[in-house]
Amino acid sequence: MKRGVLLDRDGVINRMVYDAEHGTVDSPAHPEQFELLPGAADAVRALNRSGLPVAVVSNQPGVAKGKMTLALQEAITSKMHAELAAGGAHLDGVYYCLHHPDAELPEYRVRCECRKPRPGLLLRAADELGISLADSWMIGDGLTDVQAGQAAGCRTVWLGAWKCDVCHIARDKNAAPAFIAADLAQAVRMITEQISLARA
Repeated sequence: MKRGVLLDRDGVINRMVYDAEHGTVDSPAHPEQFELLPGAADAVRALNRSGLPVAVVSNQPGVAKGKMTLALQEAITSKMHAELAAGGAHLDGVYYCLHHPDAELPEYRVRCECRKPRPGLLLRAADELGISLADSWMIGDGLTDVQAGQAAGCRTVWLGAWKCDVCHIARDKNAAPAFIAADLAQAVRMITEQISLARA
């Protein structure tokens, strides 16, 4: 069993999409909307060079909510792989939860074990990639990422500013991350430093 790094997708690897008509921010619903965040490919490449398996574990209910087709979801994933590859990086696995308890499509209207904050996606990734979750990291920009990582036994990294309102919610849910980083690049630097210290 080996260390690994599990990543949320939207807001970690790629930009969120602003819908001016509705004033909302959401996941990309079309490949044309998918755009890697600055430094994301470099960060994933650094993990690749460190020999750490890297996988995406992400709630993606867009199909369930009728916002996109499964073909568009797959096209977005293909673009993610292509843009990372253009930066010399690769993912060892991509694991999505397509369900939502209030889905418009009945086949996706499920209270599943894979939708974060439950740890099902992380457990599946660990099983298929041979990862020891106790020695691995979950990186995300939401409390559900932290909660899922904790439930799976990972060390957790929160991306973004640790605002006071988030602190209170995290404390109430017993979901404080082990580390806080401004972006994926900083999170990767922290992880590689932790590994170096462990080996020293």
